[in-house]
Amino acid sequence: MLSITLIIIILTAIVSFTAMSNEKIINDLIFYPPAITNQNQWYRFISCALIHADFAHLAFNMWGLWIFGENLESAFKQIFPNYGGALYVAFYVLTQFFCLIPTYIKNKDNYYYRSLGASGAVSGIVFATILIAPTMGLGLLFIPIYIPAFLFGIIYLAVSYYLAKKGRGSINHEAHLFGALAGLGFFIIMCYAFSTFDPIRSFTSQVSDYLS
Repeated sequence: MLSITLIIIILTAIVSFTAMSNEKIINDLIFYPPAITNQNQWYRFISCALIHADFAHLAFNMWGLWIFGENLESAFKQIFPNYGGALYVAFYVLTQFFCLIPTYIKNKDNYYYRSLGASGAVSGIVFATILIAPTMGLGLLFIPIYIPAFLFGIIYLAVSYYLAKKGRGSINHEAHLFGALAGLGFFIIMCYAFSTFDPIRSFTSQVSDYLS
C-alpha cells in the first residue's frame, strides 16, 4: 500500500508535468492574489502546490517531501494511532495554506505577482521533523557535512528571514519562512489536542542532552 507521502508526490508530479506543457493549467492553479481577492478563488492557496516551474524545482521539492515526509508520516501514525493519516493530510494542507497568507496580504491587489510550488508545505514538514528529532544530522543540499537538525533549523529561519526582507529574486522565501513556522505551530497544537506526546518537552530534553 502506498504511503500518503508517496501519493502526494505522485499526484504533484502528474499535475506538474502536465502543467509544464499546458499554460491554461498553470493559470488555473497558480497562486495569483487578485484572483482570490476579486473572484474568491481560495483554492489557489492549495492548488499552487501541485505545479512547479520546471523539473529541477519539482525534483527538489519532492525529494525533500519524500525524505522528511515519510518519516513524519510514520511519526504521526505513532503519536496519533487512531487518526494519524488524516491529521498528516490536514497538517500538509493547513501548512500550505497558512504559509501563503503573508504573501497574499502583501500582494492581494498586485496583478504582476504569481507564485507556485510546494516549498512552504515541505518547509513545514521539515520543521515538524526537526521538532521530533532535533539532534539528527542534516546536511546542506548534497554537501556531506552534517550539523544537528536544531542548528540547521536556526540557520534556515535566519537565512529565509534575511532573503524575505531583501525581497529580490523569483523565490518566495517568505513562504519558506512562514511554512516552517506554521509546521511547528500546527504540529504542537495537534500533539496537545490529540495525544499525550509533549513535543516541546521532548525537543528541549533532547537538545539539552546533546549539549551536555
